[in-house]
Amino acid sequence: EVQLVESGGGLVQPGGSLRLSCAASGFIFSSYAMSWVRQAPGKGLEWVSGINSGGGSISYADSVKGRFTISRDNAKNTLYLQMNSLKPEDTAVYYCAKLNGWVVTYESTYDYWGQGTQVTVSS
Repeated sequence: EVQLVESGGGLVQPGGSLRLSCAASGFIFSSYAMSWVRQAPGKGLEWVSGINSGGGSISYADSVKGRFTISRDNAKNTLYLQMNSLKPEDTAVYYCAKLNGWVVTYESTYDYWGQGTQVTVSS
């Protein structure tokens, strides 16, 4: 029943921008924290950014801090990731993930993931 559908990925040159979206359904979106997680080719999952249920508390991995912005529109059940100043090392499949509570903590669990959207940064 829970569904997370990512969109907005594509091919972009270094220094370019993309905006990813994640459409959520099957749960009370406004009650749960959300994260973006990515997987580069041949590598494991890397947490990118997290946002609490109300959108007022936000955190980022050091690798994307200052370049990416996470946001959410609870009225539209949608999570966003604005990605600026993209680098080749940002190339990955980007997933949105539902957490098991209101906030992102070291005890949080990702209980649902989307299918992902491919982001390729290349000249």
